[in-house]
Parts: sequence; C-alpha cells; structure tokens
Amino acid sequence: MTERSSRWQRFWNVVSEVPEGKVVTYGQVAALAGLPRHARQVGYALHALPRDSGVPWQRVVNARGEVSLRSEPGWEGLQRALLESEGVKFDRGGRIDLEIYRWEPLDE
Repeated sequence: MTERSSRWQRFWNVVSEVPEGKVVTYGQVAALAGLPRHARQVGYALHALPRDSGVPWQRVVNARGEVSLRSEPGWEGLQRALLESEGVKFDRGGRIDLEIYRWEPLDE
C-alpha cells in the first residue's frame, strides 16, 4: 500500500463513521484522521472513491457549510439531494448550519 492510499484510507475510515443526517468539513476529516492541514487531500481521496465503496462522501462539505463545486457537472445537486434525503436542511444561500448538523465524534 502506498503512502497516498494509506492516507486516503484513513480519510475514508473517518467519513464512514459520520452518521446519517450529519456532516463534517474537509478540514475536520483531515484532523480526525491525524493529518491536520490536509483538507485538500481529503477532496482528492473522496474523488477517487470507487462508486460502490459505501463511504458516505456526500456528508463532507466545506468549512462554510456549503457543497463544494466539482469538476463534473451535476454532482453538487446530487450531493445536496442526498443530504436533504437524510434530513439535512440548507438555508436560502445554500449553506448548512454547522452548529446543528456538524458531527462531532464525542457527541455519541
């Protein structure tokens, strides 16, 4: 296993723990994986996820509580729809209230 794939697996493991109806930020995933300041790498790892992985990638949002733009058109709408189906609410500006929906592992 390469260093990159090992790092990505750590990110995927964190995201796999996020319960339905909650979100985490890219930076939060990196910190929880023991790699603070690697938020951009979290994005690369999620982009590389196999489609059938079962990792709930849709639960990762940016630090402003927004769905980040993707290189492939339409993915932002899919992510939002998946989150809304889990009960996550967006405000008129397209943001999620992180005070309400942010997952903190100690909450459980």
